[in-house]
Amino acid sequence: MLPGGIGMTAGLALVSPHLQEQHFMNQRLIVSSALASALALGLVGQVAAQDKGKEKCFGIVKAGQNDCANLSGTHSCAGQSKVDNGVDEWKYVAKGTCKDMKGMTAEEAKAKSKKS
Repeated sequence: MLPGGIGMTAGLALVSPHLQEQHFMNQRLIVSSALASALALGLVGQVAAQDKGKEKCFGIVKAGQNDCANLSGTHSCAGQSKVDNGVDEWKYVAKGTCKDMKGMTAEEAKAKSKKS
């Protein structure tokens, strides 16, 4: 309620058309932002669901075929590994198959990197 008992909608009638337009644009922005956030959260959930059956496997990656940043921090993107089977490079594989490929977990790769 505005001063004098005037409701918000009725109060807008007393305000310039420019301010009314700004008010409704702000409401649209809030609604649009909320909708975009909800959609983004849904997409994140889908990506996480896709990765449930996968695990990171270190030391099996061919040059340029890594999935993301390496353990040593020399790069931060997919496809930037420089050598085949780099200890600190990884890619997603089906859960339970990494050992069969002679790969390592992140902990094993960290330990092996420290020895080198």
